[in-house]
Amino acid sequence: MTSAATRQRLVRRLADEGIRDPRVLAAIGEVPRHRFVDEALSSRAYEDSALPIGRGQTISQPFVVALMTEAVLSAVRPSRVLEIGTGSGYQAAVLAQVADRVFTTERIGELLRTARQRFHELGLHNILTRHVDGLAGWPGQAPFDAIVVTAGGEIPSALFAQLADGGVLVGPEQHGAHQELIRVTRSGDDFEREQLGAVTFVPLRQGLE
Repeated sequence: MTSAATRQRLVRRLADEGIRDPRVLAAIGEVPRHRFVDEALSSRAYEDSALPIGRGQTISQPFVVALMTEAVLSAVRPSRVLEIGTGSGYQAAVLAQVADRVFTTERIGELLRTARQRFHELGLHNILTRHVDGLAGWPGQAPFDAIVVTAGGEIPSALFAQLADGGVLVGPEQHGAHQELIRVTRSGDDFEREQLGAVTFVPLRQGLE
């Protein structure tokens, strides 16, 4: 249930569901999702479903991870990607396959320590991590070609300011009781918004734990 063949079955399922970018499909096939969930849940790792990772957080379903990754890719490989909300580390690991460097922030120290260990064990040395309230982004490393937000709420203005010209921000925006995945593309001082579909993410929260 955790073999490369199992990952390839997931890749084919995602392709059938509409993921088209071969770079994204290759990244999903490369990253062992079972390494990012508790051992007790490893038999479910390649289901297309979100799974609990502790502290009230979840690992996103593979389709959503693939969709968000596809949404940040343009014709060229992005050099620098910022992720807000490391969680299990799975989204960052997938991004690390398609970007030169990934900068990821997490407010819950326990989750970040576990994710760091996973990155180390998998040799993902192009991921930089920081235990910080991600609502402020990572201004010391800005600008970013892409920013991925993995929790739902009002996306902070500080993140838009850290986008490079031509860069994209992808994340779930809260609208009442519903969330909508959006992609925002920066062109100078203009920000073009697109809606990518309904999603469900844990809430975007402030403060460190």
